[in-house]
Amino acid sequence: MKRSASKQSLCGAIFDAPSKVSQLAKIEAQISAPEFWNQPEKSQKIMQERKRLEQLVSEDKFVATALSDIETLFELGKEGEDVGSELERELKNFAARLEQIEISMLLSGENDSRAAIVTIHPGAGGTESQDWAEMLERMYLRWAERHGFNTVITDRLEGEGAGIKSVTFEINGENVYGLLQSEIGVHRLVRISPFDANARRHTSFASVFVYPQIDDDIKIEIKPEELRVDVFRASGAGGQHVNRTESAVRMTHLPTGIVVQCQNERSQHKNRASALKQLRARLWEYEMDKKRAEERKLEDSKLDINFGSQIRSYVLAPYRLVKDHRTKLAIGDVDRVLGGDIDSLIHAYLVYKHTGKTAGDAKEDLPE
Repeated sequence: MKRSASKQSLCGAIFDAPSKVSQLAKIEAQISAPEFWNQPEKSQKIMQERKRLEQLVSEDKFVATALSDIETLFELGKEGEDVGSELERELKNFAARLEQIEISMLLSGENDSRAAIVTIHPGAGGTESQDWAEMLERMYLRWAERHGFNTVITDRLEGEGAGIKSVTFEINGENVYGLLQSEIGVHRLVRISPFDANARRHTSFASVFVYPQIDDDIKIEIKPEELRVDVFRASGAGGQHVNRTESAVRMTHLPTGIVVQCQNERSQHKNRASALKQLRARLWEYEMDKKRAEERKLEDSKLDINFGSQIRSYVLAPYRLVKDHRTKLAIGDVDRVLGGDIDSLIHAYLVYKHTGKTAGDAKEDLPE
C-alpha cells in the first residue's frame, strides 16, 4: 500500500506537538503577567496565537486517538470480528478531518486568515452571461451559508431582463480570503440556453475577483485630495427612500484610477464606510502587486472574459461536468457544486498552489 507523499510531508510538518506545547506554555506565562493587558493590540495578537496553537495541539490529539481506534478495529477484524462498517465509517471521518487540517496548514499566506470582498462581472454574451454571473453569486453565498459565514451585499446592479451586471459582497469569517483565492479568474458555463427559443447551446463567461478585507493593523494612506467622492440615487428596487435620496456612494482614487461604490444601505454614511473598506482592500492589493513583480500579479489573472482564459468550466450540456483547468479536478455532480459545495475544488487548488500536484497526480498516491 502506497501512501500519499504530500500527506506524509504535511503530517511531518503539522504534528510537532512537543514544540507547540512548549510555545503554548510560554504564551500562558505571558498572559499571567500583570502588565499583559496594558497593550491591547499586542495582547490580542498573542491571544490569537494561543488559539492557533491550542487548535494544533487539539488536532494532534485527535489524530493520535483516531489512529489508535483504527488500529484497534484492524486488530479486531484480524481476530474474526465483523467491524467492516465501523472501520469504513472511522476511515471516512478520519480522511475528512485530515483534509480540514491540511487546508488550515496550507493557508499560510500573510492575509489568508482574513475575511474577503468578492466582485463578480459578466463577460461577453449579454443576458446569458448576466444570468451566469447571478448563478455564481448564488453559489458563493450558499457556500458561505454552509460554513456559517456572514455575508453583506454592498453593491448590486440588476441586469436587463435577467441576471446581474455586477455584484460586490463581503464574506466575513476566518480564512475566507485564503480559501477563495481559488476562485479568482474567469468561469465558463456551457448549457442549453433558457433564453433561446430554439434551445441552442450557449457558452457564457463571468469573472470573479477576491480581495482581503484590510483592517487598521495595515496602514493604507488615503489622502483626501486624492479621493473623489460622488453621491447618487441608488438604482433598482429599494423603496421610496432609496429612490428619492442620494444615499449611494462612489469613490474614485485619482492616482490609481480605482473605483468602488456602495448602494446597499439607506444611510449615505454607512455606504461611505463600506466603500472606504472596499477601497482599502483594493489599494492594498494594488501595492502588493507592485512589490512582487517577480510573481504573477493579480491584474495579470484578469484575462479577457472570453474563450481560452477560463480557470474552470461548468458544462450542463451535452454532458454534465465541472472541471478546474488548473488542478484537473473534475466533478460530475454539477448541481451540488452550483449549490455551494465547492470545498473539494478549493482543497485541490490549495494543494496545487503549494505542491504543484494536480488531481491526476494525486491518483498515483492512492493505495493499490
